[in-house]
Amino acid sequence: MGLFDWIRSQFIDVIEWLDDSRDTIVYRYPRYQNEIKQGAKLIVRPSQAAVFVSEGEIADVLGPGTYILDTKNLPVLTNLQHWDHGFESPFKAEVYFVSTRRFGDLRWGTKNPIIINDPALGPVRIRAFGSYEIRVEDPAKLIKEVAGTDGLFTTDELKEQLSNLILSHFPEVIAKSGISLFELARHYKELGDRIKELLQPYFDEYGLKLEKLLIENLSVPKEVEKALDERSAQRVIDDLDDYLKYKGAQGLEKGGSASDLVGLGAGMAMAEQMFKKTPPPLEEDVYYIAVDGKPQGPYDKKEIEEMIAQGSLKRDQKVWKEGMPKWQEAEEVLGDLFRKVPPPIDG
Repeated sequence: MGLFDWIRSQFIDVIEWLDDSRDTIVYRYPRYQNEIKQGAKLIVRPSQAAVFVSEGEIADVLGPGTYILDTKNLPVLTNLQHWDHGFESPFKAEVYFVSTRRFGDLRWGTKNPIIINDPALGPVRIRAFGSYEIRVEDPAKLIKEVAGTDGLFTTDELKEQLSNLILSHFPEVIAKSGISLFELARHYKELGDRIKELLQPYFDEYGLKLEKLLIENLSVPKEVEKALDERSAQRVIDDLDDYLKYKGAQGLEKGGSASDLVGLGAGMAMAEQMFKKTPPPLEEDVYYIAVDGKPQGPYDKKEIEEMIAQGSLKRDQKVWKEGMPKWQEAEEVLGDLFRKVPPPIDG
């Protein structure tokens, strides 16, 4: 500090902090050699607290108001060594201003996926993101446990530590809730409140109050997303099916016509086709076999394969299926199946 700074400090008798930032939690007031004089004025604005520190010890914490720093007016300041001399000579002490307003929109989120045991899907990897709000509840404890002698302590110096606290307890809350991933989105607020309640004792150790914790998004791997989508679609189909059956029953009670019921059935089929992820399986071909001039069957493809493997169906034996204009030799119709069977071993 230069000569003019020293001279100016001798005439400054107002100690105050005009906070023009949105992230500063603790601010140490700059004084030449930390000297405070008899009769100095201290102004503590709303949402602030002033903490006096001397020789590494916290002497007092003052809330909003205007104070004349005189031991007659503030007897508690005599806790500081030599302050009982009434400031007749300057005494070195530090004044820390602490903001007690809410600090909001602090973000938390998983750096890597965490594993939770879902009651419906089993172990699942998820990512979680959200925000939280804090407020300084105990300025002296905050300085003692966290900020220390930092002259400008901001939320950036706390965010990672607090975010890790949240993430360390997040899986525990999800597991104890017993809520499936299929239902989690409906319970974000409830889960956020549970995490907040669980974490408050840890925030107390820092002199902080966790005002709010929000879960904004939970994301899962693509294969789990697909399973969730399919389950949701199936629920829609089931709901439509129940609704259409109910409407059909109402129609019968009121003497509805056959065309009404046909329309309902068509609507049910259309809904099923709209929401199903995969089309229904095609009807499998069946075959008839000529044995001693008489048709036998029908046999499905699997049965035909077994008959070829056992040798009970020959290549030149006649077969027929629906859509064929006439009977044909089995090898012409089922050539692929015959080629799966190894040829006879020459003796």
